[in-house]
Amino acid sequence: MTESLRNASMGEVLGKASVLAVFGVFATLKAIAVKSQFMSLEPAQGIENHMELAAQIASLVFLVLLLSLTLLRFKPRETAKGSEPRISALIGTFFSLSLVALPMQDLGPVLKATAVCLILAGLLLSIYILAWLGRSFSIMAQARHLVTRGPYAVVRHPLYVTEGIAMIGMVLLCLSPLAIVIAGLQWRFQLRRMSHEERVLSEVFPEYSDYAASTPRIIPRQFLWWKKEGSNRFQTAG
Repeated sequence: MTESLRNASMGEVLGKASVLAVFGVFATLKAIAVKSQFMSLEPAQGIENHMELAAQIASLVFLVLLLSLTLLRFKPRETAKGSEPRISALIGTFFSLSLVALPMQDLGPVLKATAVCLILAGLLLSIYILAWLGRSFSIMAQARHLVTRGPYAVVRHPLYVTEGIAMIGMVLLCLSPLAIVIAGLQWRFQLRRMSHEERVLSEVFPEYSDYAASTPRIIPRQFLWWKKEGSNRFQTAG
C-alpha cells in the first residue's frame, strides 16, 4: 500500500469514527428527549404537542439512519482537496444546531403548528431522500457512488433542500434576527458545500456533466416558471 493510499484509508477510518461518535451522542440525547416528551404527553393536549412528538421521533429516525449509513457507506473514490471544503461541510452540517440554544417565542397555536409542520415535513422528506442516497452518504465533499434516480432526478441536492425546510420551521419557532442570521450563514456554507461536491463528482464520474445539465440544482424544474415561459416563447417563435 502506498503512503497516499494508507493516509486516505486512515483518514476514512478516523472520519467515520468521528461521525459515529458525534451522531451517536445526538441520537442518545434525542432518544432521551423523545422518551421524556412521550411520558409527559396527555391525550387532552393540543395537536401541536402531538406534532412536536412526531417531529422528535422523525429526528431520532433520521439520526439512526445517519449512523447506519455512515457505518456501511462505500469507500470514497475522491475527496475535495484543501481545508475550506471540510470547513464548509462541517459548518453546513452543524451550525443550524445553534438554533436549539435560542429561546422559543410565544407564537400562538397557528404559527407554532405551521413551524412544527415544516420541521416534521422536512425531516420526513430527509429520511426518504437519505434512504435513496444510501451508502453514498457523506458529510465531506466526496465521490462514492453517483445517485441520479428518485429525488435526485428532481434536483441535484434534494437533501439540502429538505433540511432547509426543517430549518425554516426552527427559525419560525425562535423568530428572532439572530435566528435569521444563523440560518442565512448556514445556507451560505451549504451552497459552498454543493459546489465542492459537484466538482468532485464531475472529476470522478464523466456522466455527471450531462446529469447536471438536465437536472436543476435546488429548485425543481416545475417551479422554474420563468424558464417555462421562455421555453414557450421560443417554441412559439419557432
